[in-house]
Parts: sequence; structure tokens; C-alpha cells
Amino acid sequence: MSAFRYTGRSRGKYVEGIINAPNIDAVVEQLFNLRIDPLDIQEVRGGRAKMALDFLVEWPTDEERILFARQMHTLTKSGVPLIRSFQGLQESATNKKFKQAMTRIIEDLQAGKELSVALAEHPRIFDRLFIRIIRMGEETGRMDNAFLQLYQYMDADRETRRQIKAALRYPAFVLIAIVIALFVVNYFVIPAFASLFSKMGADLPWATKLLLGVSAFAQKNLLSIVICAGVVVYGFRVAIQTANGRLWWDRKRMDLPIIGSIIKRATLARYSRAFSMGLKAGLSVVQILLAVEDAVDNAFMAQRIAGLRERVERGESLTHAAHISGLFTPLVLQMMAVGEETGGMDEMMAEVAAFYEREVDYEVKGLSSAIEPILLTVIGVMVLVLALGIFLPMWDMSSVAMGKAKP
Repeated sequence: MSAFRYTGRSRGKYVEGIINAPNIDAVVEQLFNLRIDPLDIQEVRGGRAKMALDFLVEWPTDEERILFARQMHTLTKSGVPLIRSFQGLQESATNKKFKQAMTRIIEDLQAGKELSVALAEHPRIFDRLFIRIIRMGEETGRMDNAFLQLYQYMDADRETRRQIKAALRYPAFVLIAIVIALFVVNYFVIPAFASLFSKMGADLPWATKLLLGVSAFAQKNLLSIVICAGVVVYGFRVAIQTANGRLWWDRKRMDLPIIGSIIKRATLARYSRAFSMGLKAGLSVVQILLAVEDAVDNAFMAQRIAGLRERVERGESLTHAAHISGLFTPLVLQMMAVGEETGGMDEMMAEVAAFYEREVDYEVKGLSSAIEPILLTVIGVMVLVLALGIFLPMWDMSSVAMGKAKP
């Protein structure tokens, strides 16, 4: 990603700003989507260095963005002018990055820019779907309704994410406990018995040899193990930041056992909810699909949606294109067909979103019971090997001692 400074015209007005994008073509596409005719586009020097340090900055959380949408709905519904609304929110904002963004937005609004254009200069805070809904609110004169729809969409999306995180918290704690237990056993417990077993001089069972070998290797190569683990984790994080790496990982995530189906349903729920919101706001199907590619936050799903959008642009019906994409179940496709025939696609997509959200809720509630047997099996195997490795030699020692004690 690079930073590009642009100048252009929108509705006869001269506008300028900065957009973050991978290349100039992407900048042009974003400007056309905002209905800005670009006059000049230049890459900002130092833009890459600036963006490389973005990870050090605390960006606004989902809760802050949701609260912002809710507050803007209340203010615009009450008839408060946009500049005054942003000035009030800017004073109460606690996030430094959000406060800076609002200051810049206020300056842009005072310079005569439209709100959607001002928001587009902050893509890390306001995504394309957010900006498109605001743009439609500007054209229809219903800014309060636009902010209300955004609030409802983001709030429902946050709840789905929260459920998934809550369900994964228990197995994550158990796995961390297993790693800590392995460390303690290999560095404190087994070495204490190693000297005792070496004095026996007897043939040790396979479980004891395994434990002693693993413990000796871990103690001798601790630094190498830590470095290798760090390299693997860092390499994985770097790999999934690339386009191909992220595409591969986002696809594999949906194929993971147990949690893969939850991730897929949550992504489809996000897609359906965003699609319904776009239809209610008056966006065209192609505009919605273009914006939803970002909203799903999944490269593999975005690729499928892009293919769906291309078929719709060629004149195919949405239901037929969705069937070819292979993303939806027959039941959902049937609901979409009914919505397309009756003209109530927005309500039907909202029902589809609710359907997927109920599926996610059901699977999340059963996630712990599905993972528990696997974790118990892993812990049981560890305890069994540990018990056999330690107690079998001690049993042999006690047997030999009792034999010698007999007259």
C-alpha cells in the first residue's frame, strides 16, 4: 500500500485529498466510485515509510466506530449540522488517531468537500462500504438513516465476532496450559528422575527413554527451539500479508475442522447483512458487491464475490450467479430466488443474514463440547506417557528391592 495525493472535480467543485491504495489504478477506481473525476494523481514521498509505522499506532476499535455511527445518527436526526457534530465528537474522542481523523474531516467539510469524500481519505477507519452508504445518504438527504443502518450492521457484526472469540477462548487457555505443563515437565520434573534412573543401570522401558530423550534434547537446544518457533511464527505472519498468502490462509481457515464451518457461516452472515443494508440504502447490486468485497474481510470469499459481481455485470441474475459461486446452501439460494421474484431482496437478504447468525450461535454453543474430547484425549495421552515413563522404572526398582530383601 502507498499513499497518493489526488486532485479532481466532483459536481463542479475542485477537491483534493490523500488515498491509500496499492497502485494508481486502484486510486482511480476509488475516485470513480466516489464520483470524482481525477485531474492529477501523485504518489506521496515517504508514504510507504509512514504506513510501515502504522502498526505502532492504536487505531479506533470496532466499539469506537459503532459508537461514532450511533452518535452521528442521533445528531443528524436532531438536525445538528455536520461540522458541529464532528466538532463535538472530536472533543470527546479518546483515540488519538480518531481525533486526528475528525480534525482533518472538519477541515475538509469547512473547505466545501462532501462528507463521503472527506471520509474516503481515511480508509483504515472507514471502509468502502461505509463510504458508499454515506454517499447514498448524501444523495437521498437521509444521513440519519445511513448512519443508523451502519450502526445496526456493525453492531450485529461485532456480536458475531464476539461469540466466536468467546468460544475459542477456552481451548486457547487449555492449549497454553498444555504448553506450560510440557515446559515444566521437561525442565524440572524429568531431570530430577534422570539422575536416579542413570544409577539403576537397568534397561529402561520405551516410555522412559522417550521422556529422557525429549527432555535432554529440549534442554540442550532451548535457544534453537525458541528461535525456530519465532522464525516460523514471523514467517507465517509475513506470508499471510501477501496477496497469495492471505488468499491461501483465508481459504484454509474455512476448511479447518470444527471451527472452519463457523468462520464460513460468520463470513456469509457479514456478506448477507452488508448486502441487505446496501439494498435498503438504494445502492445498485454491482455497487454493493464491489463494496462487500472489503466488508467480508476474507480474501478467498472476496475473490468469489468478485466472480459473482462479474456475472451480474454480464446480465446474469443474482440467484444464478450465487448458485455458480458455490457459496450458499440450496435453502439460502431458494430464499434469494423468492426475494428476487417478489422484489423484496433486501428483506430476504436480512433473513439470510439472520439464518447464518443463528447457525453461528448454535455452533458456537456446541464448540466447547466438540473440542473438549480432543483436548481430554491429548491430555490423557500426555499423562499416560508421563506415568509410564516415570512409574514403570520405579516399579522395577521396588520389585528388585523386594526380591533382594527376601531371605
